[in-house]
Amino acid sequence: MMMKNVRKGVLWIGLFGAMLLVLASGCAHIGYPPETENESQILLNFFENERDYLHTGGSFVITAQNLRVEMLTRADSLYLIDVRSPKDFSLGHIEGAVHLDPRDLYGHLKNMDADAYENIVLISCDGQSTAYFTSLLRAAGFANVKSLKWGMSSWSYLFAENAWLTRISSQRTSEFVHTESPPKNQPGSLPQINTGKTAPEEILEARLETLFTQGADPVMIDHGSVFHNIYTDGGFYIVNYWPPELYSNQGHIPGAVNYPPETQPFRSENALLTLPADRPSVLYCFTGQTSAYISGYLRILGYDARSLAFGANSMIFDRMEKNNVPNTFLRDTQVMNYNYVSGK
Repeated sequence: MMMKNVRKGVLWIGLFGAMLLVLASGCAHIGYPPETENESQILLNFFENERDYLHTGGSFVITAQNLRVEMLTRADSLYLIDVRSPKDFSLGHIEGAVHLDPRDLYGHLKNMDADAYENIVLISCDGQSTAYFTSLLRAAGFANVKSLKWGMSSWSYLFAENAWLTRISSQRTSEFVHTESPPKNQPGSLPQINTGKTAPEEILEARLETLFTQGADPVMIDHGSVFHNIYTDGGFYIVNYWPPELYSNQGHIPGAVNYPPETQPFRSENALLTLPADRPSVLYCFTGQTSAYISGYLRILGYDARSLAFGANSMIFDRMEKNNVPNTFLRDTQVMNYNYVSGK
């Protein structure tokens, strides 16, 4: 009898051990859902391994001078899209340009033979929104899309007078500081995005549809809003996208962290993960065009990235002009006097 009870005890111990082993190794099979990969991580892997347009896509802008040469020598290789308001387009536009609402850009390119053109050029008043849309379209695989640098402001004085020449300013020169760059954040996690898709192409499609529907307004921020935030709650993480020597010599927005372009900071192995996932990042460059382009990439990944419109030209124009800083919007050199046509 005693031996029989011992055998029962051994049997129960064995069964109990087996149950513990199952619990330890197979929790997912007894009611716990498997852990899913962050969609932002899936997109990031796709970009960095298959479509690294941000770092290897070449220049995203074309100057008015180069566009004019191409129009005169190989017009058939160009497709021009003007995304300004109907009123601005009617006032004057480049001959041959197609007029589109920017929300329709993505669908328009998907329904045309985009590969038939060497350059698809997006045109706005000042190059801010089209730099952003160029980023989104290159993310979609349209590598031949470019933004007209400075927008129609570079095409004729008529347009510059109502756009870029009204936005250059030296209003913040006295507020720029020459301190050392604050340290970047410690690397953290990517933002969480949830489209319900699993394949990178499907996630990207969903993200692009959302961002084109939102338009460029949520991306653009002016220096007044940025400085107000600095002096109140300081909720913005401010990213200065300049070489270190210009960050030091020309000064910078107080608290701005230097992310030198030559370090390719928005790669995951570099400094991408130092951007906060839980609050806005405001990027600024010299013109607002590069910061808008980068913001497109970051917003696809789920970051709340903003672009400081018109960049340093809107804040320290006098200093840029005096020190011959690259990408200063100078009336005599950046504004051409090319022909345009009026009407719808």
